[in-house]
Amino acid sequence: MSLSMGMDFFGRMSMDNSMSQMETMSSNISTSKMFDEQNMAAISSMPEDTSKSSTGSMSSDKNMANVGSMSNGMKMDNSMTRFLPLFGMWAVMMAAMMFPTMIPTLKSYEDLLISADGTRLGWVGLLLGYSIIWITFSALITVFQLGLLSLGLVDMMGKAKSIWISSALLIIAGAFQFTRAKEVCHGVCHNPMTYFLGNWKTGFDGGLRMGLGLGAFCAGCCWLFMVLGFAGGVMNFLWMGLATVFMVTEKLPAIGHYVIKPMGAILIASGILLFFLP
Repeated sequence: MSLSMGMDFFGRMSMDNSMSQMETMSSNISTSKMFDEQNMAAISSMPEDTSKSSTGSMSSDKNMANVGSMSNGMKMDNSMTRFLPLFGMWAVMMAAMMFPTMIPTLKSYEDLLISADGTRLGWVGLLLGYSIIWITFSALITVFQLGLLSLGLVDMMGKAKSIWISSALLIIAGAFQFTRAKEVCHGVCHNPMTYFLGNWKTGFDGGLRMGLGLGAFCAGCCWLFMVLGFAGGVMNFLWMGLATVFMVTEKLPAIGHYVIKPMGAILIASGILLFFLP
């Protein structure tokens, strides 16, 4: 009583509240103990087989859930370590990334259907030849990714584990923008009409040959943008979408020739900056 009289109003209130909380907690504990005793009595009164099955059902369900989640993770991991699923992923991604860059080429062939005796079969052959090149590239980069994965250089998402590797890829891709090989390959991809006029062949076989040639030049122009996927993650659709924007921008007739070297400078600067980041 003397203690409560020596405290101010807020002190007394806090003591009263704490006492009421203690009484509530003790009542809850006693109630919980009573329920536990009743449950134990009910389980002990059950037959032995029934009690075992009831007590073991919850642990069994938990084990099954854990096994299910582990199996899902293993399925994902296994799919990234096998050739066919990984190749399928790359083939679909190549189609999504390269088809926008193919549109100017197909349009140029359309313009020559009448004036240069082109045919629809030649158009189909052109598209097939172009697709064969990129399917072949998909197979090669799949093998390359599996090799990196076996060496522990990339993770299951196809992203380089070392900042140094990502930085080096950015710098190499940027430096390639200034090379003669990039200039030649980009010149053909950027202006397919010139290639058609110098290598025109009619019919399905002619379209197939021209498609293979154009596909090879375009692969030489853009292959490092694909390899850059390992810098930001092959399964990172935002990163791969950015690579697609780079490739499509390079093919635009009005500005294509003017953005190659600035893009190279951006890539080199990004690689250097990434190298020095903490």
